[in-house]
Amino acid sequence: MTHDEPHDEVTGDRMNWLRAGVLGANDGIVSTASLVVGVAGATTDRAQILVAGLAGLFAGAMSMASGEYVSVSSQRDAERALLAKERRELREMPDEELQELAEIYENKGLDAETAEEVARQLTRHDALAAHAEAELHIDPDELTNPWGAAIASFISFTIGALLPLAAIAFTPVSLRVPVTVVVAIITLALTGFISAKLSGAGKRRAVVRNIAGGLVAMGVTYAIGSLVGQSIG
Repeated sequence: MTHDEPHDEVTGDRMNWLRAGVLGANDGIVSTASLVVGVAGATTDRAQILVAGLAGLFAGAMSMASGEYVSVSSQRDAERALLAKERRELREMPDEELQELAEIYENKGLDAETAEEVARQLTRHDALAAHAEAELHIDPDELTNPWGAAIASFISFTIGALLPLAAIAFTPVSLRVPVTVVVAIITLALTGFISAKLSGAGKRRAVVRNIAGGLVAMGVTYAIGSLVGQSIG
């Protein structure tokens, strides 16, 4: 009787979408919160703060999406090149490739006879998939999707950016900065937790690191905005 482990369902392309989504949301929160807090340090004009925030939101979302598309496209091209090389080697020197696959399983702990039999059976079933998984750690049927990553980044960045933007837009002048900072801290803690859970890293360290980075960014931009506001005021 076989059992499918739950983590096997979140792999390949879906994991790439999740990673891009979490990173996009995190960047949206930090960059937009820092931007609007910095502008709020220079002016109390709601319209100016909103214009700056919206401009930063769309510029950041487009930048994240295009950067993710280029990055994942490069990764996909590299994977395709490796698979093409493996197909050629399987076609031109099948015996050497079979021996190579057997050695991989032997190095993992199987005895020579069992390793060779496993290699033969896997090769008969799907030679490319067997070699891609064992040698390249690539699933030919689940190559990364650049469009999926780009769209996930764009949407998540926008959602992340809207939270601090809404916080600073709909609170009284005296509370704008502290409310925005609190909203940013809460959402950064959430994205840090999710990111750590996806990667299997320590959750507390990821959350603290996320919050600390956001606070530094907001503190620096607020200080700059205050100095600029005083110098031109």
